[in-house]
Amino acid sequence: MSAHVSATPQPVPGDAARWITPLEIGVLGAIWGASFLFMRVAAPEFGPAALVELRLALGAIVLLPFLWRARAAFPMRLWPKLALIGAINSAVPFLLFAWAAERAPAGVGAICNALTVLFTALVGAMFFSERIGWARSATLAVGFAGVVVLASGRIEGAAIGPAVLAGAAAALLYGIGINLVRRHLGGLPATAVAPVTLGCAALLVLPFAIAQWPAQPVSLQAWGSVALLGVLCTGAAFVMYYRLIARIGAGRASTVTYLVPVFGVTWAWWLLGETPTLRMAIAGALILGSVALSQRLPK
Repeated sequence: MSAHVSATPQPVPGDAARWITPLEIGVLGAIWGASFLFMRVAAPEFGPAALVELRLALGAIVLLPFLWRARAAFPMRLWPKLALIGAINSAVPFLLFAWAAERAPAGVGAICNALTVLFTALVGAMFFSERIGWARSATLAVGFAGVVVLASGRIEGAAIGPAVLAGAAAALLYGIGINLVRRHLGGLPATAVAPVTLGCAALLVLPFAIAQWPAQPVSLQAWGSVALLGVLCTGAAFVMYYRLIARIGAGRASTVTYLVPVFGVTWAWWLLGETPTLRMAIAGALILGSVALSQRLPK
C-alpha cells in the first residue's frame, strides 16, 4: 500500500456516510493486510521477480479503464517521469517485500509497511522543506526504535533482521514516491496515474521475471495467491482507496494504515499458523503508536 494523493472530499448523502466509510476502511485494511499473506504463500514458489511482475501486470490491467478515460492528460514527455516514479513507488518496494516474504512471517512485512507514514514525513522534511518540529521528530525516533526491536528478533531460531531491513527499505521508497507524486503528478487524476506507474513498473521488472521464471510447476495455491494479490490487493484496492479519498479526504482515508498490520498479523496467524511473537507486538505498538502521534501533532 503506497497510494497517498489529495482530493476534495465529496460528502455521502443521508445516513449512508455513517456506515459506508468505516466499512470500506475496514475492508480495505483487511485486503491490504491479506497482501502480505498472499506474498508469503506465493513467493517461495514464484520467486520475487516473477511474483511482482504478475502482481504489477494484473493490477495495471484492472485499472486500465481509468487510464483510457484520462489518456489525453498523459503526453509522451511525461512518461519518463512516470516510469521513474513507477520504479521507486512500485517495482523496487514490491520486490523488497516479496524478498522479505520468503524469509520472515507475513506479519513482519505488514508491520514494516506502517513505516511508510513516518518515512513520508522524514523525506518531506529532508528534501522538500517540510517542517515537522521537535515533537514529530521524537515520534519518528520512536517508530524507528520499533524497527530495531523487530529486526533484532528471531522466528523459530532464524534471524529476521534482513527481512525487516528489506521491508523498511520498501517503506522508505514508498515515502520517497509519495512525495514525488505529490509534487510532480498532483494535477493528474490519481486513478489514471496508478495504472501508468504500475504498467511502467511491470515493464521494468519483466526482464528479471523472464530470467528468473520458476523452472518447477507452480501450485494452484500459489497461482491463486498471485491472482488475488494483483487483482484484489493491487487493482481493486486502489479503486476503493481513491473512492475513499474523494469522499473523506486523504487524511482520514490514511487511517487504513493502522489496520493493515493488524490484519496482516491476524491473517498470517489464522491461515498460516504464524504465531505473533512478543517482540513483534512491542515493535508493532511502537511503530503504530508513533504513526498515530505523528499524524496528530501540528507540523
